[in-house]
Amino acid sequence: QVQLVESGGGLVQPGGSLRLSCGASGIIVSFYDVGWYRQAPGKQRELVATVASGGVTNYADSVKGRFTISRDNGKNTVYLQMNSLKPEDTAVYYCNAARYGNTYWGQGTQVTVSS
Repeated sequence: QVQLVESGGGLVQPGGSLRLSCGASGIIVSFYDVGWYRQAPGKQRELVATVASGGVTNYADSVKGRFTISRDNGKNTVYLQMNSLKPEDTAVYYCNAARYGNTYWGQGTQVTVSS
């Protein structure tokens, strides 16, 4: 059974940092295209960042230069380092793994940026 478990969310002040983790079981993340998505209240889920199985990364324009996605193959985990956080980054963040038409989602972790 495949499980993606996000952690690391919380409340942070504007300008602060958080690191989200997406731990996987049942799949090998390095074989998958893994992405972080977010959904704010009343808005559609949007792509934040992806790391392809080959290691190429991609970012939404809104987070370029502030967020970094990375993968630790030994820990079978994908991270999202978020710096210079803004109130508009407030959302539930989800991890997704996709390969050959199979796609898996985690349960999400809440990130709230507020003073």
